[in-house]
Amino acid sequence: MKLKGKVKFINKDKSLFFPTLRKRVDTYFQENNLSKTGNASILTKSIILLLLYLVPFALLLAFAPGLSVSLLLWLAMGVGVAGVAMSVMHDANHGAFSKSKVINYLMAHSVNLLGGSAFNWRLQHNILHHTYTNVVEMDEDIDDMVFMRFSPHTKVRFYHKLQWVYAFLFYGLLTLYWVVLKDFVQFFRFIRNGVNANSKAQNSIAFTKIVVFKVLYFFAMLVAPTLLFGIPFWEVLVGFLLMHFVAGIILSTVFQLAHTVEGTSHPLPNASGAIENDWAIHQLNTTANFSRKSKLLSWYVGGLNFQIEHHLFPRICHVHYPALAGIVKETAAEYGIPYIESRTLMQAVRSHVNTLHRFGRLRLPSLNEIMA
Repeated sequence: MKLKGKVKFINKDKSLFFPTLRKRVDTYFQENNLSKTGNASILTKSIILLLLYLVPFALLLAFAPGLSVSLLLWLAMGVGVAGVAMSVMHDANHGAFSKSKVINYLMAHSVNLLGGSAFNWRLQHNILHHTYTNVVEMDEDIDDMVFMRFSPHTKVRFYHKLQWVYAFLFYGLLTLYWVVLKDFVQFFRFIRNGVNANSKAQNSIAFTKIVVFKVLYFFAMLVAPTLLFGIPFWEVLVGFLLMHFVAGIILSTVFQLAHTVEGTSHPLPNASGAIENDWAIHQLNTTANFSRKSKLLSWYVGGLNFQIEHHLFPRICHVHYPALAGIVKETAAEYGIPYIESRTLMQAVRSHVNTLHRFGRLRLPSLNEIMA
């Protein structure tokens, strides 16, 4: 990965798209006397999703049910893990959950209850992904993951031809890798590449917090059920893996439907390290919405089916995205900018699978072709 700040966006056409859009969005909030952060609905949702994660675990410990019921409870926890990640900690880490910095801080750290690290998440997601969306070697969400190819600009391996078949199996490993290894890998990589510019003292404290939270998480999830409640360890381990498999599939699929679908682009910076496009237009070119009309889906995924609106206005709470989508789409049409979306969830999934199939067979251009 390149150093943070190496790639810049140049609005060479001096487009007024984003200033116009931002003014219209501000007017919407002013005219309706609304705060851009969350309201009572996001608090209610947060309680429901946190309970969906915590209550099944409490039932497991209290009643130690048979394996079939136990696995159903772990499965429900997986749905809860994904829900909390998408609808609670995501907005909070963007500072959009509440007007209160304290509440944002506390809810952002709900990710630590899931085994992750709020510290790393903000660096990877808020800085790298949101700034350099779909830019290879900058956006970690499309980095070369060996078994998966999410960009036409990364190395093609022979097994990528089948990635559209095995993709969802690997998606199921996402959160498990996240809680076991990814946070440590990212922590040291972000220091090396300059994304993390904190002092040594600050990083020592941050790393200590990551380790402490990990120890507490694995003790609560894997050790305490056997040591304190007498549940066979193999049952706990199977359930734990099932929980993460469910959460991983949900989270990976939802995030990939926003950027790795038909119609989205993967621009490369020029020799000077610049992308000759307005940052906001770049976001529309690299991002897609799906199933905007589904209220239930929008509720559960925290508005991540409105990724265009989220990428343009990450500090606005997702509860407002359905109302903003019309403003964004209309303004984009006025400026001749594509507004990429799939009408339904299944259409988006098919588009993603088609894109995986295409990237799995799309070779990199040769040096002669590049120089021609």
